[in-house]
Amino acid sequence: QVRLVESGGGSVEAGGSLRLSCVASGVNFKITPMAWYRQGPGKERELVADIAADGTSSFADSVKGRFTASRDWPRMTVYLRMNDLKPEDTAVYYCYTRYWGRDWWGQGTQVTVSS
Repeated sequence: QVRLVESGGGSVEAGGSLRLSCVASGVNFKITPMAWYRQGPGKERELVADIAADGTSSFADSVKGRFTASRDWPRMTVYLRMNDLKPEDTAVYYCYTRYWGRDWWGQGTQVTVSS
């Protein structure tokens, strides 16, 4: 069974920073691509960052230059470092992977950015 557990969300003022973590289990983490999605109030879920198995990452245009992503194999953890947060970054952030031919999601962690 695949399990993804996010943490690190919270409430910050605009311009602040947060680091989200996602611990994965039940996957061959070394070879499994991961991703971060978010869903803001009244919005559809959107891709924020892709993290390839080799650590290469790509980002949505809306967060480029502000967010970075990384992964730690021994800890089976992916991270999303979010800097210069804006009110429009307010959302539930989800960790995601596709494994054994199906989609797996974490429970989500809330990020709230006040102006």
